[in-house]
Amino acid sequence: MSATTADRILDAAQAIMIERGYSGFSYADIAEVVKISKPTIHHHFPSKAMLARDVVVRYRENIRLSFTHLGQMVPDPLGQLKAYVSYWETCIREKTTPFCVCALLAAEMPTLPEEVGAEVRDHFRELAGWLAKTLEEGRRRGSLAFGRTAALEAELFMATVHGAMLAARASGEWMVFSSVTTEVLRLLQTRT
Repeated sequence: MSATTADRILDAAQAIMIERGYSGFSYADIAEVVKISKPTIHHHFPSKAMLARDVVVRYRENIRLSFTHLGQMVPDPLGQLKAYVSYWETCIREKTTPFCVCALLAAEMPTLPEEVGAEVRDHFRELAGWLAKTLEEGRRRGSLAFGRTAALEAELFMATVHGAMLAARASGEWMVFSSVTTEVLRLLQTRT
């Protein structure tokens, strides 16, 4: 099944936003990548803000599906955290998706249109919620150990992963991400 024009536009917009941010892309950039006219893009997405919002909405839907699938495939909470980190490590190493689009957009929060900013905030709330639930379940099962609340530990974990993405991007070395995230996972494991 081939992707619809709207899907191809969303794919291109997401890739360009990951590379350049919200303020660094235009409909002309997307038209060049997708090989369509700017009016065709406007037909599907009347404004840049609507396009960016829809990119984030779709991204959030995919993340929710991924977490559901992950929970079914990897029942162990520590294994889920390792799989989450491994996903990003692979994306960064192979340069397929070298940065979380919501983390990148969060850096532009003061200048984002409200509808885009709201979706980005909701992404972080959902991610923190999933992490807190996963961390708490790991603590309950005895595979994870931490002295803070699960909510605070989730915020620390999320900030560490996103900070490691940024450090890897700045250094041009994917191993920076791997080193930092390996250590944060090690610190969470129960010491025997």
